[in-house]
Amino acid sequence: MQFDRLKRRDLITLLGGTAATWPFAARAQQPAMPVIGFLSSRSPDGSTQYLAAFHYGLNQTGYVEGQNVAIEYRWAEGHYERLPEFAADLVRRQVTVIVAPESTPGALVAKAATPTIPIVFHVGGDPVALGLVPSISRPGGNITGVATVSVEVGQKRLELLHELVPTASIIALLVNPATPLAETLATEAHAAAHTLGLRLHVLQASAERDFDTVFTTLGQLRAGGLVIGSDVFFNTQSTQLAALAVRFAVPTIYQYREFTTAGGLMSFGSSLTEPYRLVGLYAGRILKGQKPADLPVLQSTKVELIINLKAARVLGLTVPLPLLARADEVLE
Repeated sequence: MQFDRLKRRDLITLLGGTAATWPFAARAQQPAMPVIGFLSSRSPDGSTQYLAAFHYGLNQTGYVEGQNVAIEYRWAEGHYERLPEFAADLVRRQVTVIVAPESTPGALVAKAATPTIPIVFHVGGDPVALGLVPSISRPGGNITGVATVSVEVGQKRLELLHELVPTASIIALLVNPATPLAETLATEAHAAAHTLGLRLHVLQASAERDFDTVFTTLGQLRAGGLVIGSDVFFNTQSTQLAALAVRFAVPTIYQYREFTTAGGLMSFGSSLTEPYRLVGLYAGRILKGQKPADLPVLQSTKVELIINLKAARVLGLTVPLPLLARADEVLE
């Protein structure tokens, strides 16, 4: 009888112990959550709306951060020299996919870091000319992404500025020498300036501390206008650049609407939020099993002209009616 009681007690203990281990065993058998490596030239400050667009693209494919996908963020904060280290770290961690939105330097660094981990980029130029992919329709390899018009509309930005300030014979172009697009931007701008009969000076800035020197130099050059070359660092400094342009009374045009809504005079170019959504969408499709080689590079060709009339009045400018009529948006 005592033996029977002992056996029953041992059996209950055994069953209880086994039951307690079942959840842990089940969890151990579950597949690991995929990880996205987010390689950004930006800082997290001021990136909320772009991250929201990226997450929305992921959500469209059924992925929600913290639920069925994890994201490792790496923010270079405008210091492009940090990108190789960040990319190497993401490769060491064996993330499932690397995304490099709004960053030509990030895309190039990611491509150099791994020939196997899938990569989704967003660049503001021709990805074939940049050496990222051999073909738009057939990217091949482990990389694909989104390309927006940027360098291609640089000439048009100069033309629009000339139309707004026709008496200005000296124009400046601001570029970040750290970006791979700097030389191309300068070459295209010189060609456009020559066509319009303008003198063009190329100025450089790669840190916020350079801006005061740039705008002081504009005065010394007697420049009648400024074109800001496309670059993610300048994107993050839209408010500062808009304020300096007004303070130094320099008519200025940039690519993105964020510059104009921050008080800048005029912008002409594509959206920033839509490419982030598309990068998220492609990352989700790759997580579901599609290969980058089979996903053609998406090309966003929509551009918009935005004019800030308040900034024009502060600068003492009258916007020609034909130019005003072509604007997609006019800010009062």
